[in-house]
Amino acid sequence: MSTLTRRSLLAAGTAGIVTACTPARVSPPPILVAPFGPPISAPDALLKDIQQRTFRYFWDSTDPATGLAPDRWPTPSFASIAAIGFALTAYPIGAANGWITRDQARTRTLATLRFLAAAPQGDQPTGFSGYKGFFYHFLGMTKGHRFAKCELSTIDTALMMAGVLFVQSWFDAEDIRESEIRALAEQLYTAIEWTWITPRAPFVSMGWMPESGFISSDWNIYNESLILYLLALGSPSHPLPADTWTRWTDTFDPSWDASYVDAYTAFPPLFGHQYSQVWVDFRGMTDAYSRRRGIDYFENSRRATYAQQRYAIANPGGWVGYGADVWGFTACDGPGDFVQEIDGRNREFFSYSARGPGDRDDGTIAPTAAFGSIAFAPEIVIPTAQAMIARYPGIYDEYGFRDSFNLTLKQTDHRLQHGSIVPGTGWVATDHLGIDQGPIVAMIENHRTGLVWNTMKRNPHLRRGLERAGFSGGWMG
Repeated sequence: MSTLTRRSLLAAGTAGIVTACTPARVSPPPILVAPFGPPISAPDALLKDIQQRTFRYFWDSTDPATGLAPDRWPTPSFASIAAIGFALTAYPIGAANGWITRDQARTRTLATLRFLAAAPQGDQPTGFSGYKGFFYHFLGMTKGHRFAKCELSTIDTALMMAGVLFVQSWFDAEDIRESEIRALAEQLYTAIEWTWITPRAPFVSMGWMPESGFISSDWNIYNESLILYLLALGSPSHPLPADTWTRWTDTFDPSWDASYVDAYTAFPPLFGHQYSQVWVDFRGMTDAYSRRRGIDYFENSRRATYAQQRYAIANPGGWVGYGADVWGFTACDGPGDFVQEIDGRNREFFSYSARGPGDRDDGTIAPTAAFGSIAFAPEIVIPTAQAMIARYPGIYDEYGFRDSFNLTLKQTDHRLQHGSIVPGTGWVATDHLGIDQGPIVAMIENHRTGLVWNTMKRNPHLRRGLERAGFSGGWMG
């Protein structure tokens, strides 16, 4: 149930509501990069090009005064708190690569944390940004208050907080502003009342709404919520009981997929295997569940990545373009919700949806699915990057890869929810989405230098969470 709840508002469509939160375009500070031009084909240079363009998305689209990151761009959009977490993670990466200065990264980060720390918290349906330390899934771009009737989101708060803790550890200089960054991060993290949002303990509810209370669904299967439970266990103020992790991982067995020799704990969309590992290096580190299965969570995600490529090669649905170097299925934009006959076969298409092998597969490829896995399987991801750009240049622009594309849908009379038909290619998304851009920037950096992973190894809260979950080995010793 987590796959669609993650972006429930967008899954229902944004037509008619996004205009209420159209952000004012604010000119960001200058960025130290070359102008947009054709990508370089050599693998190392190509990765750097993809990463730099994707970083520019966050630098250019995020409001420098508040740090509010739009859910999508260029379509007018509300802010996404998960996108804020990815943006915070991107700023030090930009500084480390020389695309911005450390001072620029520090200034943007401090503005973001100051805004979040001052954002009003309360249990009323309007006029607040969150409650009990959690934040609403979407915030208006002007005031940063709850957008429409979206939920107080536990997973999106966790993703934002992972970015907050990353900058807490990265900005480690004896500097008054960096000291403030560390203090504000501590304030935001310790304010979260994890024990409040467990109405069906030991599981954390997916969210809460002032109109109706706790959402009826919990984080109770294997998915992207590893980071949520680690942060909840590591809290110095409101930690979940230590046995929470074991009781949660005891639910994973039904997800074990032994269809092939390289069996793994499955979750169809790749974001479920990627998000937590943007910030946590699980290589060689195991808990009771992974020790029983004989693989760590990093290896599990590597196998999930290969399973997607294998599915694309088999292409049981007969979609156009699938293959060893064109693949990637996750939550992303799609053309719209309609059925169309193509070559004598009725094809069902979806708008924004979570996609995976055999799960709402409608021919839509999401580049973030592949590139968010580059740290797991660079040997199949890099050729995919080269092939996609060489064959379909219309999917790659100033801010890197458009969110998604569909090579089967080459014409339609149906209303498109997102994107447009590009002659010679097919349907291509118009937008870039913050939560899909973020894993590209961060995981390329983890593949190249390990910067995000190595920084988070110094964070005492993450380490505490891992220890209480029973992890050992790897960098934990």
